[in-house]
Amino acid sequence: MNTAKQQRAQITLQDPRWSRILARDPQAAEHFVYSVKTTGVYCRPDCASRRARPENVAFHDSPADAERAGFRPCRRCRPDTISPTDQQRTLIETLCRFIETAEQIPTLAELSAQAGLSSYYLHRRFKQWTGLTPSAYAKAHRASRVRQALSDTRSVTEAVLEAGYNSSGRFYAESNQLLGMTPGRYRAAGAHTRIQFAVAQCFLGAVLVAQTDLGICAILLGDDPQTLVEDLQRRFSSAQLTPGDENFMQRVARVIGFIETPSRGLDLPLDIQGTAFQQRVWQALRDIPAGATLSYTQVAERIGSPRSVRAVAGACAANAIAIAIPCHRVVRSDGGLSGYRWGIERKRALLEREKDS
Repeated sequence: MNTAKQQRAQITLQDPRWSRILARDPQAAEHFVYSVKTTGVYCRPDCASRRARPENVAFHDSPADAERAGFRPCRRCRPDTISPTDQQRTLIETLCRFIETAEQIPTLAELSAQAGLSSYYLHRRFKQWTGLTPSAYAKAHRASRVRQALSDTRSVTEAVLEAGYNSSGRFYAESNQLLGMTPGRYRAAGAHTRIQFAVAQCFLGAVLVAQTDLGICAILLGDDPQTLVEDLQRRFSSAQLTPGDENFMQRVARVIGFIETPSRGLDLPLDIQGTAFQQRVWQALRDIPAGATLSYTQVAERIGSPRSVRAVAGACAANAIAIAIPCHRVVRSDGGLSGYRWGIERKRALLEREKDS
């Protein structure tokens, strides 16, 4: 291979889009197409055609850009038409809006009829795109509406009705699961809610672990234990913070053991509170295996919101349960490390530890 070809090949190999072509990533089709100089055609990243040599490949932001450059669409993957992936994503987004505006939570059968798909297929695809089942997505959205309404000065009854509940009884039966406490306590910013906490040390520095009756509600990292305690106090300003008992300290030891040796896993109940969107992001993060990473763009695509990359980054920043909800496994599209609320060096150390474990 001559020098010019070697240089072109090297440029392609160093481009992060090339790895998505090698993986035949169907979700990459929204972001770019690629052309092949020797054939004169352009393809989707997931095209099943024979792999092109990297020195003959060029990337284009859209089919229109590729055609302006003189390339014609591949007859096999039809990059100039709407892809099955795009159709599927649009369908799931439509169903999400349908769920969010419905007066009552739609049944799986109703959603299947709306989509024209079997219940089994719809259930599987919905979870693949959003990270949640249709029922879990509906409940998370309703919980978000309840929290928003309770933050206003209106009565609990008004908040319940606005969130789509037909009766207060049904809401109160689910309120602890939705809010982590009774509605009255939630409106009082967690007043009288008991939260156990403790600060321990690991290779990352200080680690604060806290839990409600429902599960772990915070894992905070830092250098100064007092700063971590003050952070917890701000988050739960009216809660009753108490030192952890013996049983709780065993849980803290399990958290520290998981940080030190990620291959152990962490099977502990979590008290996760967030908006419907945040919960979708956090569930997607929990699906990333130790030792692997995803970009913010890939996470946005996995939850069916490919244009919400900044919102995904915001959800990662809002995560208060470090390690257990592994926002450290999200990186830039080029593989570089970006913002981590507990410091880039901790992020790097966590990823290196996971690769070695």
